[in-house]
Amino acid sequence: MSSTPLRIVDVVASTGLGAFFFDDQQAIKSGAVRDGNAYTGAPLTPGYTAIRETAEAASIMLILEDGYVAVGDCASVQYSGVGGREPRLHAAALAARIETRLAPALTGWDITSFRSASVKAETVLASQDGLGRAAAYGLSQALLDAASHAAGHHIMGRVIKDEWQLPGPLTPVPLYAQTGEDRHAGVDTMVLKRVPVLPHGLINTADLVGHDGDALVEYIGYIRDRIAHLAGDPGYLPVIHLDVYGMVGAAAGGSIAATADILGRLEDAAGPHQLRIEHPLDAGSRDAQITALGALRSELAARGSQVQIIADEWANTLQDIQAFADAQAADLIQIKTPDLGAIHNIVAAVATCHAASIGPVIGGTCAETDRSARATTHIGIATGVTQMLAKPGMGINEGLTIVTNEMNRAVRLDQRLMAHRAADNEDTQPQPAEMTP
Repeated sequence: MSSTPLRIVDVVASTGLGAFFFDDQQAIKSGAVRDGNAYTGAPLTPGYTAIRETAEAASIMLILEDGYVAVGDCASVQYSGVGGREPRLHAAALAARIETRLAPALTGWDITSFRSASVKAETVLASQDGLGRAAAYGLSQALLDAASHAAGHHIMGRVIKDEWQLPGPLTPVPLYAQTGEDRHAGVDTMVLKRVPVLPHGLINTADLVGHDGDALVEYIGYIRDRIAHLAGDPGYLPVIHLDVYGMVGAAAGGSIAATADILGRLEDAAGPHQLRIEHPLDAGSRDAQITALGALRSELAARGSQVQIIADEWANTLQDIQAFADAQAADLIQIKTPDLGAIHNIVAAVATCHAASIGPVIGGTCAETDRSARATTHIGIATGVTQMLAKPGMGINEGLTIVTNEMNRAVRLDQRLMAHRAADNEDTQPQPAEMTP
């Protein structure tokens, strides 16, 4: 962290695109009919004018007094407005509020300490109507970019390491990719690229689960067979991770025991791969979700199952994640980065999971941007998460490229700069006096 103040002199905002769509999850779960890549029918979730809408984003640009421009992107998740989440983002309105309401409050700020600036910014945003977690997400990215510039090394992960006093170097973490609706060819792409955790699968309708899980059993068998056929490497044993959007619990009629029965069938189909199931059921509220997932986890443990449960819906804020962790309601928790807002909350959420011996997953959304994906990559490699989402978009290759390259660049550069720092420290240490005969 630089000891010389570096201040914001202006704030600019622009509108942009997220890498996928905003989708009305409630309408889709209620049976909305597909029409090509769109849906027909009326939306059910407040804030939507159609069931599927173009994902939007807004960039925040902080102009610093030395001329550097630090950038962050405000983004919302694909399924905004459900599960306790904020309504979907409207980029033009947000960009206008940033320039008219937020800019005057930020001008003159010293950005050399990211953590203190991010906490202060969250307080300022909370006092402004229409500037919620999406704005906090984008602004904190820009502040982290600014602090890494002020530090002279431009490695955002190193700022997190230093300001939170986390030991060790930046470290690569396993990446998790998502197929979107390209559920079969997408698996091949992931296997050919040796993705460590796959394929997500977007299991968001009842037919994809099937009676007693029959369709999912068949799909997992397909995944297992394609890995065996294409990998050509017995050492490549990826985790099979499926996001089922609560549909397994729905197929089980809400019964914990019947849900465990289906998960047991899926586990048998996955062998020898570790199976992780994200959001196996939806209980309708945070507290009910914690209770239900805790009961399911206990039921699986009593049966000797090794299926790992990942909490997603209803674990939106830092307080939510703390509640899930305290109750030991999951094996892993997806930290859906736009829902946490400011980056310091994301770092705190990872620490909460680590303290509870629960695996933190740096997630996010297909609907965010390349800029936000790169920024949150640095959180994962600084804090040592269990896995990290390759994002944005549903194209597989694009998200893998963005996150992999950002991770590898940062890790390698940090290694070299830390070696330089160690050598400089050795040169400044007092040398022992030379002995004379």
